[in-house]
Amino acid sequence: MSEKYNNVAVITARGGSKRIPRKNIKDFMGKPMIAYAIETAKKSGLFSEIMVSTEDQEIADIARKFGATVPFMRSQNTANDVAGTFDVLDEVVSEYEQRGCVFSNICCIYPCVPLLKPEHLVKAYNEFISSNDIDSLVPVVRFSYPIQRAFVADADGLLSYREPEYKNFRSQDLEPTYHDAGMFYWYRWGYFSKVKEHAVLVKTAMYEMEEKFVQDIDNQSDWDMAELKYRILKELDE
Repeated sequence: MSEKYNNVAVITARGGSKRIPRKNIKDFMGKPMIAYAIETAKKSGLFSEIMVSTEDQEIADIARKFGATVPFMRSQNTANDVAGTFDVLDEVVSEYEQRGCVFSNICCIYPCVPLLKPEHLVKAYNEFISSNDIDSLVPVVRFSYPIQRAFVADADGLLSYREPEYKNFRSQDLEPTYHDAGMFYWYRWGYFSKVKEHAVLVKTAMYEMEEKFVQDIDNQSDWDMAELKYRILKELDE
């Protein structure tokens, strides 16, 4: 672990995946899926601690095998289908503080990110700490087609423009739009108490990812696409 940085990586790995059973530890190209997140965090050199938040003992054992810590198990309150990432991280922060452990920054890394590279974490971190006014940073990917010219369908299935005022605009004249890459998030340590106190979205910056590194993995088709991208990227690196 790095002694240079006082950052903690929190890999959120619940055991109860429904659409792809046990996907967080399912074999992906020769290793448990979660191993990629742990190894990428380690190679970045940014973290004094890399921990996995889970309620599942098998996931905990595999996480430790690949070099992460599991200093405490996730509670049942944050291991159900309705708890969100904010709830999980808020619990992690509270548990660390009860143990007298405080970090400067926290990076939430999702467990199914085999395309994520250490340099993504490093570049995003450098952008994150470049301004004291930023409370959090979210990796995003640009929509490949302008959403201003999106269609909507009525009850009869007939199409119309969602925003007809943009129907004749050239793509290059429309403002770029982005969506969450769903891979990792950087936060100041005090972010969670600040959000609870003010109940508003605090200052969040973006880090733009290339689409080739971004892949949701929610079903088997997604999984197959992730494997295809992984093979291609690996060939390009060789």
